[in-house]
Parts: sequence; structure tokens; C-alpha cells
Amino acid sequence: MDLVVTPAPRLRGRIFPPGDKSISHRAVMLSAIAEGETVVEGFLWAADCIQTVRCMRRLGVPIEEEAHRLVVHGVGLRGLREAEDVLDAGNSGTTMRLLCGILAGQPFYTVMTGDASLRRRPMDRVVVPLREMGARIEGRMGGKYAPLSIHGGNLRGIDYSLPVPSAQVKSAVLLAGLYAEGSTTIRESIPSRDHTERMLTVFGAEVSRGTQWVTVKPPERLYGTKIQVPGDFSSAAFFIVAAAAHPRAEVVIQNVGLNPTRTGALEVLREMGAQVEVIPHGEVGGEPVGEIFVRGGPLRGVRIEGDRIPRLIDEIPILCIAAAVAEGETVIEGAGELRVKESDRLAAIAIGLRALGITVEELPEGLVIRGGRFRGGRVHSFGDHRIAMAFAIAGLLSEEPVMIEETDCIVISFPGFKEALQQLILS
Repeated sequence: MDLVVTPAPRLRGRIFPPGDKSISHRAVMLSAIAEGETVVEGFLWAADCIQTVRCMRRLGVPIEEEAHRLVVHGVGLRGLREAEDVLDAGNSGTTMRLLCGILAGQPFYTVMTGDASLRRRPMDRVVVPLREMGARIEGRMGGKYAPLSIHGGNLRGIDYSLPVPSAQVKSAVLLAGLYAEGSTTIRESIPSRDHTERMLTVFGAEVSRGTQWVTVKPPERLYGTKIQVPGDFSSAAFFIVAAAAHPRAEVVIQNVGLNPTRTGALEVLREMGAQVEVIPHGEVGGEPVGEIFVRGGPLRGVRIEGDRIPRLIDEIPILCIAAAVAEGETVIEGAGELRVKESDRLAAIAIGLRALGITVEELPEGLVIRGGRFRGGRVHSFGDHRIAMAFAIAGLLSEEPVMIEETDCIVISFPGFKEALQQLILS
């Protein structure tokens, strides 16, 4: 389905972003291997997270769906059972990579696959350390791509340095470490998202952390609890940028996660001159939450590179929309990870920006964007939810309407996106 977004004369109102996708995935998985009941409030009812629920059910975990929450009846660390069929992760890299860590510790055989897009995304980054721990994992091209077959059990703890900062790889190894003999330590040169470490502690695991390392000891058990999922910062970022870049905008984002490993985009926007105020409201389930007030105004180009990239990797598509209307040049470097997401996001952004009249140079691991004005036009989402939403925001800031092709993919992370968009325009 195509989406046409027309220029907005102003943007006003309040946005309640959907539940955090990363936290929703982890809440279901850890609830499943805990003992007793866990209630997950604010769960993200989006395609990716639903695939995680389906996979855990196939592994024998009873999960009840209620209006605004999940009730997971945990089977314990060693209570999962062998699935009768192939597990399908759909489009969700988080589902596949994190489940690989849990399944690596199970005394049974599992096959996992996904859709065409996921089968093109690299899985060797989790396969290599899990094999080092003792798991037997096979897949296409020597385990680089799904489908993957996993013979789990008899793991040993390892001390592993991540070649590339990745919360998914770190999480997969930490989850496998719950089943290993001895402690498991992950080292990373640049800190990545720490949702798994935080949530493991909430479920009763013994986790120790430094600035560039985290260690987990295999517990006897995890304990069911209550998890409150905050609003997803990555989803909120689309509206934060929309408000920051629009000359007549006042927008409040409420109940949003403020995990410091996720909010690098706020630092970039402030450097660009955006008027952004953050109001913390404490912690919920080990995660900081609060609200963000944004007022529109002129922006200027910046450099986005180095240590901050892992803290804003999912926000780069929407930051490129801010860069496109900013004065001067924005340079993004060190973001090669975007080439192996749901699409080649660097290429998709460059193609879309050019179609809307913006001058952009594509680098091997980044982009150079020269600010101007969107003239309107037609762009393709490439089946990527973040590309689709980014160019929908471009439509609000454009001189003429923007048509985005194939926007059904938006439900992967933000089922109510179009309604939220309309709400800000009409408020």
C-alpha cells in the first residue's frame, strides 16, 4: 500500500509512542525461561514482536494475550521443548539472533528461518561465538545465512570481544551464558544497547558490568516478575525530528524510554540547533523514562561519526531527513552496519533524497547530505519500515506531497504510525 503525505502547515500535540521493540522482544524471551508468571505491560503489538511470541509458543511456553499486556507462564531455564516444526522469525533479526543464544543452551534440535529479507542478513556474527561456546550450528554458506539448524547443550563460558558493536550479538552470547559452565564475558570497544543486561538483573540473574564489558554467571533459576515496557525511542524519533525541523511545531513525546545507550539522536539534534527539552520521570523496570518537548526552528549541518553511531544507528534514516532541510552539510561516517539491515539503508536513503531534490553523496559507510528543500515526489520504501517512516516525515516538510511506495512494512515496528501522523497535523 502506498502512502501520500502532504505538507503540514503546523505540527502540534502529544504523542504516546508504542512500546519499545527491543524491550518487548527481550521481555517475552526472558519471561519464557523464568519460573512462574510474568506480566508484560505495554508490549509492542507489532509484526516483529509477534513473531517472537509465536516462536516461544512453539517451544512450549503458554502465553496469554490481553488488551494491553501479555501474561507469560514461564517454564524455567530447562523447561523449553523441541518444536515440532521450523521456527519462523519473519522479518525480525532480533528474534532470530537472540533466540539462537537461548536455543544454543537447549538439549534438542531446532531449525530457524525467516522471510527473504532476513535470510539475506548476516547471522555468522552470532554463530561464531556460539560455536566457540560449544553449540553446533549450521546454515547457508557455512552458517552465514539462515535457515539455521541448532544442536544445543553442553556450553562453556567464554570471554569474547565483539568485532563490531552489536547489542544483538552481545545479547545472544549473554543468553547462551545462562546455560554455560562458568561465567561468560562480553567486551565491546563502543558500548551498545544494554537492555538485555538491565532485564537479566530484573529477572534475578547475576550480572556485573564495566564501561566496556559485561559478565553473566549461570543462575540456578530466573524468577517471573512484572515488566513495564516504555515507549520506543526509535519510534518517537520520527516525530522528534518532524517537530524539530518544522518552523511551526510544538510537540510533546510522553512515556518514552530514555536509556542513554539509545538517545544519541538527541545529542545530534541539539548540535543541529534543535530546541529539545527532556524531562526525566525516573525508572520503570530498570529503564529510565520521561517525556520530551520539542519546538521547531532552523537546523544546521553536523558530523555524525565515531562512538555515537551505535547509540543512534536506527535513527540515522530520520536524522538524514533533518540533515536534508538543515543549512549546510551533514556528514555521516562509520555507519556501514546500515547496509545489512532490512534494506541497504544507506543506498535507500540516498535514492529517496535524490528523488525529492536533495543533493547527497553516498560513501562506503556513510552519506554526505547538502541541506536544501524537499520538492516533493515519489520514493520507494524498499520494504523497510524505517525508510518508509522517514520519508513520510519528509512529506510533512516538503513543498509538494510525497508518495511513499509499499508502506505496509511500517507495522513491523509502529502499527499506529499513520494515525499518529494525522493526529499531529489536525491538532
